[in-house]
Amino acid sequence: MFAAAFIAAAAAVALAQSSAKPILHSAVFNWSGFKAEPTKTGSRRECFDGPTATLERLECHVTTLNPGEAPHAAHQHPEEEVIIVKEGVLAAVQNGRTNRVETGGIIFEASNETHGLRNPGTNQAVYYVIKIYPHDLAKPAKP
Repeated sequence: MFAAAFIAAAAAVALAQSSAKPILHSAVFNWSGFKAEPTKTGSRRECFDGPTATLERLECHVTTLNPGEAPHAAHQHPEEEVIIVKEGVLAAVQNGRTNRVETGGIIFEASNETHGLRNPGTNQAVYYVIKIYPHDLAKPAKP
């Protein structure tokens, strides 16, 4: 009985490891390689997403946000984010305070702090989102 349980557990670990994403290595990601997928508020381009030598996960995407739109309601999460405005202007709400962020500006969203974005401009806003998940990040409770 013990041997069967041990083999089943080992098989489950092997399967989990085989389906895990490979570690990201040094690479170049060109704009021309990012496919725009339409969203209800603009579009999203996936750049990369995977573990690194020092992080459980590092993810980057580009959001294009139409004028007057917000990508989602203000929220919080355990991972940290860095947002770099490529084009346009964003209103960044952080813990109840709103700041205007223009082209070239950088926004840092700390772990578990309430934040949200909105495009207050008349043109689209385009921004990179870099999400950082350390190995020891507490996982949210499952409902």
